[in-house]
Amino acid sequence: MVLADLGRRINTAMADITRSNVVDEKALDSMLKEICMALLESDVNVKLVSTLRANIKKKINFKDSAPGVNKKRMVQKAVFDELVALVDCQPEAGEAGLFKPRKGRSNVIMFVGLQGAGKTTSCTKLALWYQRRGFKVGLVCADTFRAGAFDQLKQNATKAKVPFYGSYTETDPVVVAAEGVSRFRNEKFDIIIVDTSGRHRQEAELFAEMVQIGEAVKPDQTIMVLDASIGQAAESQSRAFKDSSNFGAIILTKMDGHAKGGGAISAVAATHTPIAFIGTGEHMQDIEPFTPTQFISKLLGMGDMQGLVDHVKHLNLDQKETMKHIEQGIFTVRDLRDQLSNIMKMGPLSKMASMIPGMGQLMGEVGEEESGKRMKRMLYIMDSMTEKELDSDGKIFVSEPSRCTRVAKGSGTSVREVEELLSQQRTMAKMVKQVGGAQGKKALRPKMKRLR
Repeated sequence: MVLADLGRRINTAMADITRSNVVDEKALDSMLKEICMALLESDVNVKLVSTLRANIKKKINFKDSAPGVNKKRMVQKAVFDELVALVDCQPEAGEAGLFKPRKGRSNVIMFVGLQGAGKTTSCTKLALWYQRRGFKVGLVCADTFRAGAFDQLKQNATKAKVPFYGSYTETDPVVVAAEGVSRFRNEKFDIIIVDTSGRHRQEAELFAEMVQIGEAVKPDQTIMVLDASIGQAAESQSRAFKDSSNFGAIILTKMDGHAKGGGAISAVAATHTPIAFIGTGEHMQDIEPFTPTQFISKLLGMGDMQGLVDHVKHLNLDQKETMKHIEQGIFTVRDLRDQLSNIMKMGPLSKMASMIPGMGQLMGEVGEEESGKRMKRMLYIMDSMTEKELDSDGKIFVSEPSRCTRVAKGSGTSVREVEELLSQQRTMAKMVKQVGGAQGKKALRPKMKRLR
């Protein structure tokens, strides 16, 4: 992801201050200057960047801080919190939050957006995402304006094994939408996704048509699809559509290939319209829910353990023991081995690696092919460990360093690689311990029940 460059620059600026012997106003100003430059070059609005800088300065008061306070952690937390606030799209007072489909009834979701934003592809991605979570999903192609639109949706839906409806003869999109929704409702589908024609805000007739389709199908949610490459222009475009279609959520596409993604997210946040999902690649599974905290965590290379747990759960992999350990705040070397083994089966390596603390940065530094080779070498290392070593928390290697030498020889790797792997395991164990705390246990317990 191009945004990983932004993450690396922010991380570098934060690393400089954490390595510094003296943390004072001068060091803070230097760090903020680098962070602000990185954000501006990623097309984030200058006023938002200025506000972020002012808020961080306001939160950090070295003079009045209590003796013994860890200034470095105080700086890291302030930066993290303000980056989250920058992309947090909270609805305005009086407006509903994100719509959550319920099983046992027909939930209609209508897609709108600009031409070329990736709307039809996003329809199929979202359909597949819900289908993997046990929903019965149908796709309706109400785009009769663009040549080949129905063929594209038909091809995508067939590949994803999602039922679809469309017509080669009917030219009225309102009729096609109404017939498709009626058919899927009669067949008791949980979610019905309606794809409409792409349009520009200057095209009054197409906007009127969009309103007519909405009146015909009465959607429970209208989602606007925005291309992240338009950056700050996302704000004006989303406001124009908001006036006509009153959409309740946004999907940002092409987040994997453009540096302006940061600008698009912050621009949308300014409209107070929630971002429901972001598109992270060309594959059908390359869509993920947008959560500000998890997004910033991955951006800064801190991983997304909760997202990884959720993704693994819906792949129907045998993860009962690992899930049990995570609930308890435990992460053994064996858990790391099992997770890496499964990651190799989960599709694009870059997407999965970004969820693991530290691995996202590794991907950015050496590329996907080299990262794949490194992961295999990590598996070779763990395959050379004894049962006792695998089930340990890794401390056994610290108390008995000769074990590292033995494992390195057995796996055909170096002692340094073994130590790096153990360092990775310790980092993940710390993250899991946080997830497995009081709130983590409460959040994960229902998932454990479903797994059993």
